[in-house]
Amino acid sequence: MKTNAHRMETLTAHFFATLGPRIAALRSSGCDVIRLDEGAPDLPPAPPIIDALARSAASPQNHSYQLHKGIPLLQEAWAEMYQRVFEVNLVPESEVLPLLGSKEGIFHLLLALVEPGDCVIVPDPGYITYSRGTLFAGGEPYFMPLLPEKGYLPDLNAIPEDIARRAKLLWLNYPNNPTAAMATVDFFAEALAFARAHELLVCHDAAYAQVTFDGVHAPSIMEVPGAIETAVEFNTLSKSHNMAGWRVGVAVGNPIVLHALYTLKSNADSSHFRPIMDAAVEAMTGDQGWLKERNSIYQERRDLVVTALRQMGFQADLPKASLYVWFRLPEGWSSEEFVQSLLAKTSVSLTPGTLFGRQGEGYVRVSLTAPTERVKMAMQRMAAALPDMAGRVKP
Repeated sequence: MKTNAHRMETLTAHFFATLGPRIAALRSSGCDVIRLDEGAPDLPPAPPIIDALARSAASPQNHSYQLHKGIPLLQEAWAEMYQRVFEVNLVPESEVLPLLGSKEGIFHLLLALVEPGDCVIVPDPGYITYSRGTLFAGGEPYFMPLLPEKGYLPDLNAIPEDIARRAKLLWLNYPNNPTAAMATVDFFAEALAFARAHELLVCHDAAYAQVTFDGVHAPSIMEVPGAIETAVEFNTLSKSHNMAGWRVGVAVGNPIVLHALYTLKSNADSSHFRPIMDAAVEAMTGDQGWLKERNSIYQERRDLVVTALRQMGFQADLPKASLYVWFRLPEGWSSEEFVQSLLAKTSVSLTPGTLFGRQGEGYVRVSLTAPTERVKMAMQRMAAALPDMAGRVKP
């Protein structure tokens, strides 16, 4: 039997794909594992969204193939949401491309645009699909450090000129995963100017733009005048509307780039199930008041986690957005060692910073996606376990 394609050597099983069976084994042995690792919302979508799904599923004509770009109402709903949330006007037919979740679109965009030897600038730490998709396409990732002293914004001027000239794409992600850092419209304008100067495409991942705290606004890169000429942006209902398992995402921006992605996708998938599209339209065009209440729940958990971590002696910033708290370990622990030890001693599962790149070493990500009482219990277990963890936790 012939073996796998050589490009498969660029991939390993995703961290959470391997963590899941381990968690299941611990639970089957009687351990009460609290998962604060994966960024999957624990709260459900609003009832009208589920009602729309059920109504549509009850219609016999809604169970066949749909248009590859989705029903026009779905594209229009994404455009309406961008206008309402970001005051950005999009042409639904050419500047909005529905996706089977933003992760799928990110990976496929890299396959559509990157040729062997092409350079792609990716953030470190950053969402691993940016680099893994690049490698799978035969490209060469250049890891752009995101440092705490710069608020986890990249220093674009520090990118070597030869890299900038060779680069085809620049990836950004704000609010950021894993650091929860925010970016401003001014920063996006700087990034777009950098891209124009070096003739590259900016790809911005805005998955967490509607999960914000303390009244802040997380901008879209499309708010910068002329951005559509140089950028595409990925968005999703996974985080904003508690619909992670529904796989509803979008790419907006440059029509030429979106057409290339659409051409690839039309050969790789056959669009969404119609009831999911109808429910997504309801999610974006229906009453949005419940999102504020939902964000207040995340904010309560954020405050609980940050306060507890600081009391334990960790350095943890107070995030203004996203589903995560990013905290620094003192000397003596690696990220992987700390997370593994914590899981074994407390049955609390966190994510090591090294999952997101070399710059993540010495950091750990806490997800806010468990019921508040479970989050509180996790922090209590951590505090109780620290004196037994080799005496190396508190500085």
